[in-house]
Amino acid sequence: MLLSVVVISVALVIFVLKYVFGSSGPNPFEKDTREPLKPMVHNRKEKNKVLKQGFLVSKVPEDLDAIVIGSGIGGLGLAVLLAKVGKKVLVLEQHDRAGGCCHTFSEKGYEFDVGIHYIGDLLDHKPFRCMLDQMTDGQLQWEPLENPFDQVVIGPPENRRRYPIYSGRTRFPEELKKCFPGEEKAIDEYLKLVKKASRGIWLLAVLKICPAPLAKLLVSTGLAKRLSFFFKMASRSLTEVVNELTDNKDLRAVFSYIFGTYGNMPKDASFSMHSLLVSHYLNGAWYPKGGATEIAYHMIPIIEKAGGAVLVRAPVNRILFNDAREACGVSVMKGQEEVHIRAPVVISDAGIFNTYQTLLPRELQALPEIQKQLSLMKNGEGGLSIFLGLSGTKEELGLKADNYWIFTENNFDELVGKYLSGEKEDSARNVPLLFVASPSAKDPTWEERSPGKSTLSLVTFANYKWFEEWKDDKVTNRGAEYKELKQAFLDSILEVVMDVFPQITREKIEYVDAGTPVTNTHYIGAPKGEIYGADHGVARFSPELNATVRPRTPLKNLYLTGQDVFLCGFAGALAGALTCGSVLLNRNLHLDAIGLAKRTKRVNDKLKGD
Repeated sequence: MLLSVVVISVALVIFVLKYVFGSSGPNPFEKDTREPLKPMVHNRKEKNKVLKQGFLVSKVPEDLDAIVIGSGIGGLGLAVLLAKVGKKVLVLEQHDRAGGCCHTFSEKGYEFDVGIHYIGDLLDHKPFRCMLDQMTDGQLQWEPLENPFDQVVIGPPENRRRYPIYSGRTRFPEELKKCFPGEEKAIDEYLKLVKKASRGIWLLAVLKICPAPLAKLLVSTGLAKRLSFFFKMASRSLTEVVNELTDNKDLRAVFSYIFGTYGNMPKDASFSMHSLLVSHYLNGAWYPKGGATEIAYHMIPIIEKAGGAVLVRAPVNRILFNDAREACGVSVMKGQEEVHIRAPVVISDAGIFNTYQTLLPRELQALPEIQKQLSLMKNGEGGLSIFLGLSGTKEELGLKADNYWIFTENNFDELVGKYLSGEKEDSARNVPLLFVASPSAKDPTWEERSPGKSTLSLVTFANYKWFEEWKDDKVTNRGAEYKELKQAFLDSILEVVMDVFPQITREKIEYVDAGTPVTNTHYIGAPKGEIYGADHGVARFSPELNATVRPRTPLKNLYLTGQDVFLCGFAGALAGALTCGSVLLNRNLHLDAIGLAKRTKRVNDKLKGD
């Protein structure tokens, strides 16, 4: 019996290695496509010629290879990967500009980023940096944040504690130990677990790109958990793990503070998901030079060069299928008219709920395989974003290229749970957590573009049900009660901001507005106002779910990309694009990106040596 188990296990490992390292399709990372830096374009009208190309039938390329629904980074990233191997791709975006959560908007002379606050793992020699360089032909530039890049602020004004979070694999723990003397063992063990769990992420990708029977076998035999410490720790909550490490409540809070980047309270969060975020920033944090629009602005020309297009104001209302239940195109609403566009492959970056519950015909929605996937996922928590336009430079306002995570106390689970389950009027007056960042302070081109002005982006959770009654109202005119509720949130949050940043006064605030969960539904198509897609709680990281929810859907020629197919955030959505591209091109693009990073590093090292 034991011999049989060993033989089966060895055979499975051999098959896994085959699908990890085997490949047969074209490689978008075959060669280094970086070009010499071109002058940055700051003129908004010039940039809008790329980012705001409105949908017209005459602009749809002929003989398409694929259609991508949604221009978030998961959709744009995949379209670029396909374009780099000669595929003609059409990307369709329902909003009036491309980029998804990477887009910006302007009001009263201020430009606001809606979703890009800081990105990690962008050292020159890292695969993630190499991948982004290739996907923008080397034109996207990154500016490092301050170190410390995050400031954790805990407690009421009369007892406020501040803990700086430094990047650097040695400096991160060293600085924590200065803040928490006597807790050296807990800090070392925490970092050890974080590193070990995050390194096991490779198997999550394998479960999504290898054949479904093999993925299910890896799960049913228990090999998934044996092969990957990521899956071994995935079922353990963040609260459970950190509570075992220390009794110091502030240290527990500092270990857990970054849970806001994926949207789950520590008691509901998977330690493995949390480990990925901590690891992501261990080597530093960066911001796109010129603002978030630079990302889409440098990706779209690569898609166009291959004969494709990225068109906005193009709401897809349904996916088209032939009699054999194969996806064969999409229907776009142009006014009151339906325009049918055909392609042999349809890829959705619209999220699993929009794709399966809105874009499929009812008879296909009802398929057991579709319902199985939907039953494994649930909507993430809603988000509330506030945008401040301030008069004054970053120096005058005391702003730096860092982020603040502000909490009313260190009992995060209790605080957030009470807040989200409370009555909306009460919760509006008592917001327990707040993320604060200054995009203008992070961007070295800002002063040139907007002298004497600064911006702040504030983000917190918000229950979709608090705002649901206004979901069908016009986005710019949802009524007096809606405005009053928004104002209640604004007033209480601004009090916190002005207390933590004393150089910011009401006289300095020239523009302020808030985006609620129903705002998110309107602009980024989030069904329940979520900003991280499907929920990222413990259940999301079971081997079973990840072997089931994959780029290849149960319907032929229909694929999923973006954060719902892999992980949330900029890096997670791009990993979703690489994973979907791996399936479409029949090769492991994750390994291809790593391979190119190693080759370019060797070349650079040799040039330095010469």
